[in-house]
Amino acid sequence: MKIDVFGLNTSLEHPGSLTDWNAAMLGFLAHAAVTPRHLMAVLEREPGFALGHATKGMFYLLLGRRELVAVAQGDLANAKQALEQAGATPRERMYVQALDVWMTGKPSGAVRLLEQVLYDHPQDALAMKLSHAIRFVLGDAAGMRRSVERVMPAYGTDHAAHGYLLGCHAFTLEETGEYQRAEIAGRQALWTAPDDAWGLHAVAHVHDMTGNARRGLDWLAGRENAWAHCNNFRYHVWWHKALMHLDQGETDVVLDLYDRDIRADKTDDYRDISNATSLLGRLELEGVDVGDRWQELADLSAARTEDGCLIFADLHYLLALSADSRETEVASLLRRIHRDASANQTEADARMARPGVSAAEGLAAFGEGRFAEAFSHLSAARADMQHAGGSHAQRDIFERLTIDAGLRAGLLDQTETILNDRRARRGSEDAYDAARRNLISVGRGQEGAQSVPAQ
Repeated sequence: MKIDVFGLNTSLEHPGSLTDWNAAMLGFLAHAAVTPRHLMAVLEREPGFALGHATKGMFYLLLGRRELVAVAQGDLANAKQALEQAGATPRERMYVQALDVWMTGKPSGAVRLLEQVLYDHPQDALAMKLSHAIRFVLGDAAGMRRSVERVMPAYGTDHAAHGYLLGCHAFTLEETGEYQRAEIAGRQALWTAPDDAWGLHAVAHVHDMTGNARRGLDWLAGRENAWAHCNNFRYHVWWHKALMHLDQGETDVVLDLYDRDIRADKTDDYRDISNATSLLGRLELEGVDVGDRWQELADLSAARTEDGCLIFADLHYLLALSADSRETEVASLLRRIHRDASANQTEADARMARPGVSAAEGLAAFGEGRFAEAFSHLSAARADMQHAGGSHAQRDIFERLTIDAGLRAGLLDQTETILNDRRARRGSEDAYDAARRNLISVGRGQEGAQSVPAQ
């Protein structure tokens, strides 16, 4: 039995396996591109390591792709076989149970089991980060914060994951509106763990939410090494930089970042597509011609209309399909969302129902120029959009589309109410807010509100 980098017993037998296992766990915390290589090295050397199989299965489920569910099912089978043949510690067995519950369509059940692991072993940073990641997908910002703050006393400065925990704490503080504390925690995280891209990006979120784009650009400048080692998460950090330039009106820089970094690899990972679609959507709302960039995203999204793993992914697929006028695929995706919502068999189905159906209908209506209808549907979804998952910054594209739909429909009072709510939650005015308030003022100064110009 070997003791891992967090001081916990494992059922590993070989020193080389322990080295790779430690690297895999630390890599997961750092969003490192090398993480899968280390995990596979562990399982090749010790196929009876149930915790490794369970972790691999959960990694696949976090990718939110229908075809990978079967792969995760295979990992669960391998993990159970390993339990029978090689045994495991009680802690390791809890991970297998967590994957088993998640496979039934209940990720929140997996979270509860991981939290039980943390109750017994608060220093288990792998369980901490997995719980954090699943809650993020579920849109449970308050739960993310509770989880991190409960285990913080177990992470002294000598704990190998101390900096990464600070990064997670920074993100939860930002997502729950404590921006000043979040910035301090994020800076401490990066000072402690220089490769903590999550902590670095938490500070970027703070600057986005507080309308400090220039400070955000200063924060990211010269810190590229903090995310250069990352898997596709590095595209997301570049996305944040692009948002800051957009707020400054530097649209040529935004398009260059899009082509050179954000879509450097034309993947169909839903996180990469969400970066791209939401950025192009923001640009078009500002009247920027994005050329034929929608076509590539729509081609990829057309192949995902029957996926249904995450409503967050589906809504971004729908953005691409609507923007490229793929009427057949839009209709197909809408039918599938309605079908899943009616089935209501899993937690994903529940999110298809709320906020999925209203949000999807609103996006489709916006794409067809039916702005009053789009505003009605998107407004109806607003109260539940947190449950679609992602961050405030990511979901802001839906907020912007709601506001612009209201403007284009001439619904000035209702639109102003949403703008006021958006400003209150974000902490200050950004360039988008200022421009839309100006449009409302212009509209009220004219004979009829319907004459508010479409942008």
